[in-house]
Amino acid sequence: MRGSVWGAFLLVAGLAVGCAGAPPPAPPVGEGSLTAPPPAVSTPTPTPTLPSGLTRADVEAGLLSRDVPQGGTGALVPVPGAVPAPGPGRVRTVRVEVEEGVPVDGARFAGFVLAVLNDPRSWGAGDTMSFARTDSADAEIRLILATPDTSRRMCRPLETYGRLSCRTGDRVVLTHYRWVNATEEYASDPTAYRQYVVNHEVGHALGHGHQRCPGAGRPAPVMQQQTLGLDGCAPNGWPYP
Repeated sequence: MRGSVWGAFLLVAGLAVGCAGAPPPAPPVGEGSLTAPPPAVSTPTPTPTLPSGLTRADVEAGLLSRDVPQGGTGALVPVPGAVPAPGPGRVRTVRVEVEEGVPVDGARFAGFVLAVLNDPRSWGAGDTMSFARTDSADAEIRLILATPDTSRRMCRPLETYGRLSCRTGDRVVLTHYRWVNATEEYASDPTAYRQYVVNHEVGHALGHGHQRCPGAGRPAPVMQQQTLGLDGCAPNGWPYP
């Protein structure tokens, strides 16, 4: 009897020692965790700072500054590279050139021009025409952005005073003055003016002549000389609005 009691005592004591000295159980392995990790802290993406005096629309049109130098070197620099025509229909090739010294990002300017010309409201409406950009000398249309003095010289014998754009031969000459400042009627929406002047002057290169305002309050035809005034019409930059 005493042996049995003594054995039971040793068994209980051994179990107590074993429990007290056992290492803590290992945490489970897998997707779960006993302790949740701290939440991740997201860092907001900083908003790019626009150049002083420019809007995002200005930057998308290629402007680097609102400064308008009166004259430049006269050297016309083609924007390098080529962009294929995106749609069906007859393909017209355009070479975009920027006068050296004009504070414009050539690639952004060229992208803006091509986006206008390939808009479904532009001259290729109904998949009748599509525009490709090239830096080749054999382009059908040369679209040039130049200082007031250079554009005035290139547009002669038409007198533009550097404030009007023109088409002469295969050259569409846009004055940098209007690219920056638009007109009074377009002051609240210079992007719409830029769309208008691209479509208007390229329209001349495609053989279209001037039109008049059809009536007060109606959209101005894109071939109306809107830079000189709207004559009661509403601003419109598209051949097929």
